[in-house]
Amino acid sequence: MSRRNIDFLCAVLIVGLLAGLAGLSITLLLRFVEHLTYHYTFGSLLQGVTDSSPVRRAAGPMVGGALAGLGWWILRSRTDIPPLSTAIAKRERIRLLPFSIDAALQVVVVGSGASLGREGAPRQFAAALGDFGMGWLKRLSARDRQILLACAAGAGLGAVYAVPVGGALFTVRIMLKTWHPRALGAALITSSLAVAVASLVTHNQPNLHWPNPRLSYLFVAYALVLAPLTFVAGQAFNRLMAAASRAALTGSRLLIPAIAGAGLLIGICSHWWPELPGNGKSILTATIAGGMTLSTAAAVLVLKPLVTAVFLRAGATGGMLTPALATGAAAGTLFVLTINAAAGTHFGVPAMSLAGAAGVLAITQGTPFWAAIFVWELARPPIWLLLVFLTTALGAYGIRRLAERDPG
Repeated sequence: MSRRNIDFLCAVLIVGLLAGLAGLSITLLLRFVEHLTYHYTFGSLLQGVTDSSPVRRAAGPMVGGALAGLGWWILRSRTDIPPLSTAIAKRERIRLLPFSIDAALQVVVVGSGASLGREGAPRQFAAALGDFGMGWLKRLSARDRQILLACAAGAGLGAVYAVPVGGALFTVRIMLKTWHPRALGAALITSSLAVAVASLVTHNQPNLHWPNPRLSYLFVAYALVLAPLTFVAGQAFNRLMAAASRAALTGSRLLIPAIAGAGLLIGICSHWWPELPGNGKSILTATIAGGMTLSTAAAVLVLKPLVTAVFLRAGATGGMLTPALATGAAAGTLFVLTINAAAGTHFGVPAMSLAGAAGVLAITQGTPFWAAIFVWELARPPIWLLLVFLTTALGAYGIRRLAERDPG
């Protein structure tokens, strides 16, 4: 084995362990901020929001948003922080201090109730730690460093959600867009190591609790019919987020009142829809548990992307995976509850909820196979339901490809 390959293998191990440390620390910090904001000790964020007082529901996200806005204003006035995917693609250095501070601010705003994904922070922190940790390995090529930084990002994602395969596939299909054996092998090793380290807090349990509802093989047919709805929801989500990002505040002092105002908005909305605060896990939990009514699903389908866009427009930074998942889950829930109400059937909601999540994620990320596998790994339901998720994801993605080819 050449010295370069020995260095690469050492770097793979270092990156995997550091990504696990990043996922572990981000998870602990997020839980601390959530518990502090809504003043609860045990249970889920949804339970914490539901049990908190109306004043705390409104004031908590507002104060958290103001603190994060102040932090971003100070940070952005002193340095430029490019998107992680851009920095990796251009093979730039991922500076430890600014990227880590930015990741911590993302956790503060998400933990206090912002409608943004939590996965951006561990990806960013893991990449920054990975770049720092392999700095002493001088024989790594520029391409090797690019692979390793992408692996760090994917492993950070895998660590917080306990999805080793999903984390590895995120690296090769979304970050690197390659199936090269060197990249795939490194991605699998780093993601598996990271998930193992983070299991100290995640206990390697599924992120979502599967309730073992009544299942039907008709779900495959329903999944195909659901695909157009998830295509529309995914396209609308993409366009709304793109418009909000283009108009976002960056280094202005208005960051502070703007993000605080977005926090106040979601706090007020949580009086009627306690599922809205946070990255979207509360919505996924409620849909899988069958705890949503038809009207609530319709409201959440509209409001979740809207409040996410409000936070982006205000200048907040965060992930888009879980807001997209939540939007898709609401679409799937609305679909099956409408059928049940119209036809008098009693088909279970959880499978169609996750199928909807896979369909929207396939549109927002452009990778239907990864979307289906990632959604399945989040809940780990019976393996044959992967076919249901894949049917919706491929159907929605196929409609998108057809729409893109249509000259009209």
